[in-house]
Amino acid sequence: MKVNILFFATLKDLAGTSKVQLQLDAPEGTVGHVRQALVERYPTLTENLRVALAAVNEEFAFDGDAVKDGDTVAFFPPVSGGQGDDKPEIFLLPTEPINHDEIIASITTPATGAVCLFSGMVRGQTQKEGHIPNTEYLEYEAYRPMALAKMRQVAAEIRQRWPLVQGIAIAQRVGRLAVGQNTVLIACSSGHRDEGCFEAARYGIDRLKEIVPVWKKEVGPDGSAWIEGDYQPTPSDRISSDE
Repeated sequence: MKVNILFFATLKDLAGTSKVQLQLDAPEGTVGHVRQALVERYPTLTENLRVALAAVNEEFAFDGDAVKDGDTVAFFPPVSGGQGDDKPEIFLLPTEPINHDEIIASITTPATGAVCLFSGMVRGQTQKEGHIPNTEYLEYEAYRPMALAKMRQVAAEIRQRWPLVQGIAIAQRVGRLAVGQNTVLIACSSGHRDEGCFEAARYGIDRLKEIVPVWKKEVGPDGSAWIEGDYQPTPSDRISSDE
């Protein structure tokens, strides 16, 4: 059986490649079998692979899940559509700057009376363990197909929790970004300010950092480091069949 392997962030750097094809002797196997085969093939990845998250065909997967011939299996560290005119949604992974005004206009309807927007930016100084103290720029990387699917999942979760939210926009920059540039935007619109737009935007950025496969590499005068999260997905983080 042949499976296509994708590496992201730290794993990509250590392997020296972003994708390989893996041949397994058995006609079928599991994510755990694939993980072990990669450890044997890439001993330098042993520690990172043992704690890496996995996805099969753009959905979170676990060691006991089946893998078939031709499947795409991605390994990565823990992270860093539309419903009609009355429920507009935007999901973006742009390399160009995010235009806040355009996005707000895109999720505004005649019934909109409030928009709550969160915008993140590149920080130049960070006093936190595991981070580069002085940052010159960031490099953002995404597992694009899965990232867009997970953005849609975040929007669906928002609608389930705050049904009065009208429009939802989620945009995450990728590529190289300088200090002061905007990196991410979460915006939610509603008829009134007390109809969940504040809470939904906060939930959106928190959830994005949990399940959307995007990572950042901090680069400074003293070196660089991939910033990895500690959230471990569970089967409930998979996209349900009725969404």
